[in-house]
Amino acid sequence: MKTRLFSLFLLAASLCTLEAAEPYQIRVVDNENGWPVPLVELKTVGNIRFVSDNAGVIAFDEPDLMNQEVWFDIAGHGYTVPKDGFGYRGVRLKPTPGGETTVKVERESIARRIGRLTGNGLFAESKKCGLMLDWKDSGVIGCDSVQTAIYGGRVFWAWGDTSLPGYPLGIFHTTAATTALSPKFPAEPPLQVVFDLFREEGGRPRGVAKLPGEGPTWISGTLTLKDKNGQERLCTVYNKIKPPLDAYERGLSVWNDEKKEFERTLMLWEKSSGKPSPLLPDGHPIFWKDEKTGTDWVLFGDPLPRLKCRATYEDWLNPNAWEKVESPRTLTSADGEETVRLHTGSVQWSQYRQRWVTVFVQSGGKSSYLGDLWYAEAKSPLGPWGKAVRVLSHDRYTFYNPRLHPELVAADEPYLLFEGTYTMTFENHAFPTARYDYNQILYRLELDDPKLKPAFVD
Repeated sequence: MKTRLFSLFLLAASLCTLEAAEPYQIRVVDNENGWPVPLVELKTVGNIRFVSDNAGVIAFDEPDLMNQEVWFDIAGHGYTVPKDGFGYRGVRLKPTPGGETTVKVERESIARRIGRLTGNGLFAESKKCGLMLDWKDSGVIGCDSVQTAIYGGRVFWAWGDTSLPGYPLGIFHTTAATTALSPKFPAEPPLQVVFDLFREEGGRPRGVAKLPGEGPTWISGTLTLKDKNGQERLCTVYNKIKPPLDAYERGLSVWNDEKKEFERTLMLWEKSSGKPSPLLPDGHPIFWKDEKTGTDWVLFGDPLPRLKCRATYEDWLNPNAWEKVESPRTLTSADGEETVRLHTGSVQWSQYRQRWVTVFVQSGGKSSYLGDLWYAEAKSPLGPWGKAVRVLSHDRYTFYNPRLHPELVAADEPYLLFEGTYTMTFENHAFPTARYDYNQILYRLELDDPKLKPAFVD
């Protein structure tokens, strides 16, 4: 008798465990095309928050809310649903263990969200539902803004301060990785990019810019140039930082292929000198051929050009060869009602638009201080630049240092890809988005969208 009762107890326990282990799968998709939509938050009346992963999946696993109607507020940084009669934006669902449903959202922003590039749990919700089980995260929790260059036939990626699972203080000397150079880079969700990270022998990601001196090493203006012998050199500007965000040394650094790290090549400024920091080739580089003179230049800016030099390693290494460039710090909005202050961003040539284009963050935007992104065009990277169109907003959340990726898109494709750093930093009272905060998110901008027409420069 005791044996039978014990067996029944084990059976009941296993059934309870089975039910608890089967979440209700919510798939969030774009109503326009059915694409999964990452970074959409569903919040219960009791303020329990769920956020869709890179596959647009949410695993709802609250046992006390199963088998009954549950209201979810919906918020999605450019994706939403219509308001009901009381002004609420959301859906009413009836979760059941092992059940599933699809929630369709409308895209309000011009740019489409493709997915998160960095961090852990890219498909965490999917895995709870038995999906994407072969996906393996990189071991990085979060990281700051990206620099990219084509080097050695691959795409070289470098990020700023990087957090790891083991402790709040992670890597402060630039993490880096490479990926294959391919025009078939994923431009539709679910986004799955496998980074070949530079790691220590034990497998832990490591810094690749451990330059002498205290504090973090940040890099900027990363690019590949050929020297007089035709050899590729991976070049960057380095900044040595003391808390909180104080640069005390700046200079030029070059990649060492044997050590697989950057080395200090030329120190150009020390704060202790008492002199102001000179203009350096930092920001994001733009390769440009002056058709009038036939000269190949590289322009540096963030977003618009402010320095140029001839596109050779020797000229990059020689401050006397650098020339200052004047660019506007504000543009006019397409409706003519707003003066848009440029913060950070990048520029590229668009073969489809036959124009130079920029995507940049507005300083002091309406949705958040650094959360609104704009698009503008020019016939020359030196300007003049036309009117700007707002393409993306983040509600009370920061999205800084956007980086266009011409190296990831075939030249004749009618869209742009850009990423930026999604973080609650600089935004008062922001609620950090689990897994997404302090990570890089990729967006796609369709260049044939009629809403970009006001930006065209004739």
